[in-house]
Amino acid sequence: MKEYIRGLSRKSIMMFFGSIYALALLVALFPPLYMWSSGIRFEILGIPFAIMYWLINGVVLGLTLWGLYIVEDIRGELDEDLLPATTPLTGE
Repeated sequence: MKEYIRGLSRKSIMMFFGSIYALALLVALFPPLYMWSSGIRFEILGIPFAIMYWLINGVVLGLTLWGLYIVEDIRGELDEDLLPATTPLTGE
């Protein structure tokens, strides 16, 4: 699995995680969706669906961020030793 992740292009990884973020953003910010959720009188684990709607959206965003961190760690993109050296800005 790690070799598969290392073989993927940076663009395809960003497209995958970006699409999940875009979907979660759409669910959070599109008024007809959360107006629809506020009208549902259903409870999940004792929590009304209208509140669980926001909790699930937050969990999806958090898990996606965690997944991106794991993928970048597998690809070695988090190691600062591997980054190319840059010259410091002197302001002159």
